[in-house]
Amino acid sequence: MYVKKMKRFGWILMLLCIVCSSCVRKKHRPVPDVSHISVPPVMIDRFDQALTALDTAHLHQALAQLYQQYPAFMPVYFEQIMNYGPYSDTNHLLFEEVRAMLHSKDIHGLQDTINKHFPDLSWLSRELRQGFRYLKYYFPSYHIPKVVTFYSGLNNFGAVTVDTVLGIGLDMFLGENYPFYLQVSDPYPQYMLHQFAPEYIVPDCFKVIEQQMYPPAQEGTLLDMMVQAGKQLYFLDVILPDAPDSVKIGFTQKQLDWCRKNERLIWQYFIQNNLLYVRDMQQILHYVGPGPNTQGMPGEAPGNIGSWVGWQIVRKYMDDHPDVSLPQLMQMRDAQQLLTDARYRP
Repeated sequence: MYVKKMKRFGWILMLLCIVCSSCVRKKHRPVPDVSHISVPPVMIDRFDQALTALDTAHLHQALAQLYQQYPAFMPVYFEQIMNYGPYSDTNHLLFEEVRAMLHSKDIHGLQDTINKHFPDLSWLSRELRQGFRYLKYYFPSYHIPKVVTFYSGLNNFGAVTVDTVLGIGLDMFLGENYPFYLQVSDPYPQYMLHQFAPEYIVPDCFKVIEQQMYPPAQEGTLLDMMVQAGKQLYFLDVILPDAPDSVKIGFTQKQLDWCRKNERLIWQYFIQNNLLYVRDMQQILHYVGPGPNTQGMPGEAPGNIGSWVGWQIVRKYMDDHPDVSLPQLMQMRDAQQLLTDARYRP
């Protein structure tokens, strides 16, 4: 692990010498009026309910009919989300897996819980529609996807895109007190549970939409990964202007406040330890991956702190370059040039 005592000493010294104030970021760019943008009402298809209600006595016919309703989503759901293999009339193993799932009391209990938590999704339709208005404002050629809901058996699929379909895994948004998040074979860590709440649905949806529009790079320097994450979060700034920063990045408010108070210290940590240009992905994930905290920093420092720094770099760049549009930002590939032009000095 890349932790040294001198790093801890450096933090203590800087804390003694520097006082940083906490303030809420001002929105420097005006939020555009999108009321004139034509977006049809978002209809949410309940694939989860349709699947659970299938007649298992005539499963081949029932699945064939379900496939007609969800030709793009259903094959991907069974093969990549549920790991049942490719959907075909000859895949007998898949039919047995589906039959066993639909006979499971756990699955029916999960569906009952989903129905109780989400008896009405009209609020979700409205929020998605408004997000799509902003998306169409900045990307006029964007085609609004079909929206379906599903469950993954608590397998951590919150939102997915499949061609022209946006899938929402409602079982991953049942609230942090839903007991079965801690009772699955690989229990979810405590620090993640606050993100399993309904208010995270819409930001998670637009995160996967952004990834579909701009597939993320799988390698590069830590700076590349930080700026890439920062661009995604700025995308949410623009598309979801009313969403709280804490929800967009997945921090608690306490963690977010700590980052704001210590922004200069965080940046100096990256600079003094020559971290921006490391390429070891295992080391990079210490800073742009989920975790309860960030090794080498004070215990209050949340995991994924590198993404937060990347976000502040991108915000500073866009504040200083009002003529740069969101599509132009998203197409930028040179993280070093963006950092230079941002003149980021917290």
